[in-house]
Amino acid sequence: MHALTLLRQLQVPLLALVLLVACAAKLLRLIRADWAGSAPDIGHLIPRRLRLPVAIAQCTTEGVLAAGLALTARFDGGATDAFRAAAALFFLICTSALLEVRKHRPDLGCGCFGTLSAGRVHLRTIVRAGALTGAALATIGAPVFRLPRHRSMDLLDAGLLACEIVLLAVLSPEVGEILARLGYSEPCEISLVPPEHALASLHRSRVWRKHTALIAEAAPEDMWRELCWWYVVYRARDAPAGSGGAVAFAVQVKRRRPAIRAAVVEPAAGHGLQEAVLGASGPSPAAPVSLASSTDI
Repeated sequence: MHALTLLRQLQVPLLALVLLVACAAKLLRLIRADWAGSAPDIGHLIPRRLRLPVAIAQCTTEGVLAAGLALTARFDGGATDAFRAAAALFFLICTSALLEVRKHRPDLGCGCFGTLSAGRVHLRTIVRAGALTGAALATIGAPVFRLPRHRSMDLLDAGLLACEIVLLAVLSPEVGEILARLGYSEPCEISLVPPEHALASLHRSRVWRKHTALIAEAAPEDMWRELCWWYVVYRARDAPAGSGGAVAFAVQVKRRRPAIRAAVVEPAAGHGLQEAVLGASGPSPAAPVSLASSTDI
């Protein structure tokens, strides 16, 4: 009986941890403005204009439930059981939604843990959601969790918790995705880094601040990508339109700390701009170019 009571008590921190991780994964997706995702998931069943509000609501719900379970774990009362019942209802809704998606739209992912859940809904995913529902139901009315006084109880706590974590890992397809990402580095030539990200990185860089006085307009005249670099061209200040005077930047296709390079092209040499920016072996005699040293942000 003691082991069963202890098992019920341990569900509370475990459920709080699962909800917190799910909330953090979705929050990271929101911060990166990737909530719609490149891979289809349950969110694609919702009209496009409602996807962001629904994603925010789901993330907030998971965060509130995680905080409520954690804060009420050491107390008795109606509020404690209310959070546990709400968590059970939340997981029950998730289980029902996954069953429907697997039956009617097997091509969609669940999106349970942000971009880590981009794959199709597995049977393991449904079993995991059902197990979490049962775990939440088991916590309702469970005794208050007390720190054990004997070392044998410490080992029992740790053993039961470890077994549950291993079981959840086995039921989680996301674990394989995490291991694959840790062991795989995507080549920059095929990396999907949008131009907006390159512009944001450029505008935060020291290279931009160093050359901003030479730039005539806020919007670039041209922007293109070649393999691992985004190239951004701005009209130079005091250079007549069409004269070719420009300030060009090369931004590495990389999400974090991309290298930034800059080139200042004289007004009479605009026709040699692309060769200069692309790093040709040397500028033509008619295209004198001043190249700044490369740097990281």
